[in-house]
Amino acid sequence: MNTQVLTVSSKGQISIPAAIRKTLSIDTGDKLVAYTSGDMLMLKVLKLPTAEEFEASLDQAQEWASSVGYEESDVDKIVKSVRQSKRK
Repeated sequence: MNTQVLTVSSKGQISIPAAIRKTLSIDTGDKLVAYTSGDMLMLKVLKLPTAEEFEASLDQAQEWASSVGYEESDVDKIVKSVRQSKRK
């Protein structure tokens, strides 16, 4: 585990040390997600999938849906059901 003390600027900004950026392969323009829990702040690198990775995931989802008997016409019913259960 790499631990370093960071300083918050007057604008609320921090700099991520180069060693940590290198270890996590964080490049200019990359996105981070910030989570809080109590007095703890956690950052996670947000890596979006490539078009090929996204397409492969979509293919897997479609294969699974087909294997359990779902059809495209079932999607609206499933979405409505999930939304209703979250309202309760």
